Amino acid sequence: MSTHVRRAVPTDAAVLAALGAATFTEAFGHLYSAQDLQAFIDESHAVSAYETLLQSPLYALWLAEADGEAIGYALAGPCGLPHEDARREHGELKRLYVSGRVQGGGVGAKLFDQALAWLERDGPRPLWISVWSENYGAQRFYARYGFEKAGEYEFIVGQQRDREFMYRRVPRG
Repeated sequence: MSTHVRRAVPTDAAVLAALGAATFTEAFGHLYSAQDLQAFIDESHAVSAYETLLQSPLYALWLAEADGEAIGYALAGPCGLPHEDARREHGELKRLYVSGRVQGGGVGAKLFDQALAWLERDGPRPLWISVWSENYGAQRFYARYGFEKAGEYEFIVGQQRDREFMYRRVPRG
């Protein structure tokens, strides 16, 4: 399977919404009631939400495709994490999702590399990532890129409060 990663464009909003809903549900759907999950999907993965992100110069999205099918995506932008050291001018990888059937094949790394390059396009700066406390694979993945745990907070989906870790990479020097 040949994978291609490209910067998403406004006409990709519907594809990103469908992929975002599918990959979030695949990864985390078991944690939530059907009602809470659907409300979260309806808000966070609506076509209009992706249209807004794609139109903003503050955010960038990448789409991974294989044989014409969307299999993963990444979203980067200004930091919005609730940490006392986090600043809006810091960068944040906000989402990195890959279809379960292709995980471990390097697609996530390709997307992540694109997002990191964009986040540091004007030079090194502190970068942040939020990851579910029980997503050990993602935590190991981010550690390989020099990210370290900096704190935690509650990620809210409906009535559910998940323990979420904040990872940070500070420029060396």
